[in-house]
Amino acid sequence: MIFEDNIFKKDYKKIDIRFALAYPNIYKTAMSSLGYNILYNFINEREDTWCERIIYPNTNSIESNTPLKNFDIISFTIQFEEDYFNVLNMLKQAGIPLKRSQRTENDPLIIAGGPCSTANPMPLSDYIDVFIIGEGEVIINKFLDKFKNYEKLSDFLDIDGIYIPQLDNNTKIAIVDNMDDAYHISQPIITKTDNEEYKTVFSDSIMLNVSRGCTRGCRFCMSSYLYRPVRETNIDKLVNIAIKTRENTGLNKITLIGAAVSDYSQMTALIERLKKENFQISTPSLRIESITKENLKSLKESGLKSITLAPESTETLRKRINKDIPDEKIFSVIKDAIDLDFNIKLYFLIGLPYETMDDIKNLCEYIEKIIKMHKNTYRVKISINPVVPKPHTPLQWMSYNFKDVKHKSKYIAKKLRKYNVKIESPKKALIQYILSCGNSELSTIIEKSLTQNITLHEWMEYVPAYGIDDELPWDKIDVGVKKEFLKIEHKRLTTLKQTPWCETSSCYNCGACE
Repeated sequence: MIFEDNIFKKDYKKIDIRFALAYPNIYKTAMSSLGYNILYNFINEREDTWCERIIYPNTNSIESNTPLKNFDIISFTIQFEEDYFNVLNMLKQAGIPLKRSQRTENDPLIIAGGPCSTANPMPLSDYIDVFIIGEGEVIINKFLDKFKNYEKLSDFLDIDGIYIPQLDNNTKIAIVDNMDDAYHISQPIITKTDNEEYKTVFSDSIMLNVSRGCTRGCRFCMSSYLYRPVRETNIDKLVNIAIKTRENTGLNKITLIGAAVSDYSQMTALIERLKKENFQISTPSLRIESITKENLKSLKESGLKSITLAPESTETLRKRINKDIPDEKIFSVIKDAIDLDFNIKLYFLIGLPYETMDDIKNLCEYIEKIIKMHKNTYRVKISINPVVPKPHTPLQWMSYNFKDVKHKSKYIAKKLRKYNVKIESPKKALIQYILSCGNSELSTIIEKSLTQNITLHEWMEYVPAYGIDDELPWDKIDVGVKKEFLKIEHKRLTTLKQTPWCETSSCYNCGACE
């Protein structure tokens, strides 16, 4: 049994648009997404629209138990490539024709947004009518205004950030220019339950959006390129939102949300301001480069018990991916965290460009050294994940070597078997790569998966391989960062040349700020 506070109830007879905000993953994941929560509140501020949540595996809304097929618009928020299968499952279970070409004007309009839709809409392009490219609150009101009188899909083309597969139009990302103009929730949905299945990651805290975008430029990371430039929320606004939200919810814990939270330019001041207001403070992860001992102390004093850091790999391989952090800095931060009695979770990568088995052996020694720094080794958790090349990154021209990653995974599992180490499935990473970087032909295997188990051999037939001058499936999606800039960064994978953080050095003309 779950109970929710602050949900929207409206009289559907008095509104123009029934809007289904669909999330193709479980409740716990959906309600932990700040973007999903923002859209729910933002759309419901319109008097002419009732936005209701439909969360996988259900196909009826939470607010009124209305079937998915009875809505005017169905909007999927897609944050994980593996959720493509659930999108089709939800449509099928709701009795809605899967293919766009099979639907009629009596069927709901199917739209999709989120980072996966923005980066590469092609794998789902046979099923979605309209993709929202960028940050929803910039686009959605214009879209809904137009929806009330539209006659054909091309009517939406005068809105920035709209990609229509049927028309295959060139599209430029639409993002919030200034975070003071962004939508900040002060009356979030509060979930109350004893069922762990429905307890959200941030169920007992206020999600405070300190910034969007990241320009650290880690060459494997889509977040480093997709939503540039960095935009920060004014510190006074953040404190006021926190206080107002506490008044509306009774919550006293803050979770700082952003692509690079510890890069926030007034991080120390923000922590101190929130502490003075008697808030507890936490954050999902911290960047090793920008974290200080003072910040760690302040977070500990506010009640934080665990921290998450991402050393990624050994020093040489970090340089390849533009993450030139000296080992001394990493060990120093970890020692400070141990001294402050934090539980520590560390993320590492395997399958990086030009990685050898000697690198893997060195990585195992490196991880073991870190673990042994803590007297209670069980309080150090290690997560090792295969690198998945992503669109709009310098790795988009790299492939995924399944056999190599599988061999390395087995070696690490054996070498570090006595420690608290979790290794992501190489096969799962392969499928994620295919879904990330594939084209519209993937619709065949995605749809087939609804009724049949797909063998590894079948998946391997869809492994993409792109040359540096090839046309890419997502080329019509302009996220701001120029392809020529990405080619320079791709070349630097071999030279190990660094591209320093643009916040602290000259502009590299990547294109995003234009």
